[in-house]
Amino acid sequence: MSMAPLQPRSEPARIIIVMGVSSSGKSTIGAAIGRVLHAPFLDGDKYHPEANVEKMRAGIALTDEDRWPWLASLSAALVAASAKKGVAVGACSALKKAYRDFIIEQAGEPVLFVYLDGSKEIIAERMARRSHDYMPTSLLDSQFATLEIPDPATENVLPVPVTDSVDKIVRTVTGALGHLKTFKRWQ
Repeated sequence: MSMAPLQPRSEPARIIIVMGVSSSGKSTIGAAIGRVLHAPFLDGDKYHPEANVEKMRAGIALTDEDRWPWLASLSAALVAASAKKGVAVGACSALKKAYRDFIIEQAGEPVLFVYLDGSKEIIAERMARRSHDYMPTSLLDSQFATLEIPDPATENVLPVPVTDSVDKIVRTVTGALGHLKTFKRWQ
């Protein structure tokens, strides 16, 4: 048995998903990465069925059963966008490993998850300062309770601290995506 330390798992991916709990900055970071890569950006919030939106608006945490159709819809859209442009960026909480595995299965190819890592205190401060159409601060505890932090040794994930600037996070992520230079996104 080898005693060598596990190396982070890194697979070239055309689908990049910025993930984390609510108010971690998924949409802001995802849109910025999309602009730099000249890639379509798909905000996962736009793929929730209306029943999910109403539950969250009422302060009711989503169940796995609520999330599967949403994840399937977002995954299909990301696959279509990446097929057309060679790359696509999405924002999705992807809180559980099972959700991330499902997205990869639906994509049928590697997916890079950019994990926006922040403490509950930092995220709570951000959440208190922002206005969201249907994600009340009362759901923050459920977000952290559901979160299964991705493991870079076993998942295709790039963790970045939420305390870094948007520009620094984008540079970190795009610096890890040298393989995308071969894609012809302008066609």
